Amino acid sequence: MIIKSIELADYRNYNSLNMEFDKGTNILYGDNAQGKTNILEAIFLSATTKSHKGSKDREIVNFNKEEAHIRTYIEKDGVETRVDMHLRKAGSKGIAVDGQKLKKAADLLGLCNVVFFSPEDLGIIKNGPSERRRFVDMELCQLDSFYLYNLNHYNKIVNQRNKLLKDMYMNPALKETLGIWDMQLVSFGSKIIERRKLFVEQLNEIIYGIHKKLSGNKEEIKIVYEPDTEIEEFEKKLRLGQDRDIKAKMTSVGPHRDDFSFVVGDIDIRKYGSQGQQRTAALSLKLSEIELVKRIAKDTPVLLLDDVLSELDSNRQNYLLNSIGDIQTIITCTGLEEFVNNRFEINKVFKVSEGTVTCMSNSENQ
Repeated sequence: MIIKSIELADYRNYNSLNMEFDKGTNILYGDNAQGKTNILEAIFLSATTKSHKGSKDREIVNFNKEEAHIRTYIEKDGVETRVDMHLRKAGSKGIAVDGQKLKKAADLLGLCNVVFFSPEDLGIIKNGPSERRRFVDMELCQLDSFYLYNLNHYNKIVNQRNKLLKDMYMNPALKETLGIWDMQLVSFGSKIIERRKLFVEQLNEIIYGIHKKLSGNKEEIKIVYEPDTEIEEFEKKLRLGQDRDIKAKMTSVGPHRDDFSFVVGDIDIRKYGSQGQQRTAALSLKLSEIELVKRIAKDTPVLLLDDVLSELDSNRQNYLLNSIGDIQTIITCTGLEEFVNNRFEINKVFKVSEGTVTCMSNSENQ
């Protein structure tokens, strides 16, 4: 699968933009804060319906406008598909595929698989558990529509249960209804735990070999799923924790509190690993994500690298670039010198400056 082109209107710092990509490697270079990452964000949004930064739609629309538009042309197995996205400062986004409006945004997931890698991802190992959960959720939501359905319902139930816990402060009689929410929480939460277990198993099959090569055969890595509760204990833990939840006015048990550890040898590198070990593990994780999409979705994802090469040493840079192979890749960087010493084929180069993109390959202004 490849992204053929993208058109933006009133999107962040772009009033109007039309870009055609090569099916191989595309470089977007220019100084910081010129709009390179905005292009990758628009691609990611077209695939996942969400900003990789977690930005709200109103923050994405051009400052002086009320609406923004993204039009993305995707080619898969020789068939072209058009994805239109209509973002509003007030109101929900509208999405259409080949002119047919989607009833819900989630229906878009799986059409276009992307893997996004930014400098922030290098901290995924050492940062808090919410970032590791987000990584797992973003990947599983692209690959598994049932997981997305269960996760959305679970999150809604947690929010409604938390609201009930707050309301009980003024109206203690509401405690009688807590059991109804607990049953639903266990039902949807159990499915999430089950799928996360399988995901970690699938990931471990891939990451082991990648990490071993990346560490020069010195390290063996294993991802360990740390569920906040096992499925068979879930209902009991909720019941035992009711008084604590009422006092804290929040739900303290469930997969929204899960974590994942990364073990090298016998060491949990979240806490005790060196920065080098943590970065190598993060890179291994992202490369594993690519392979996982190939295996589960039977498709090649589009790889988006946002200024990540400058954060890696030459060995990790070379490994990453050599691993790309037949994948369409769109890379942002501040200068082309990062690629000069690499035996690396570049198919198309764009210069980005103050919301204007110039195709350097054929001097055509996009």
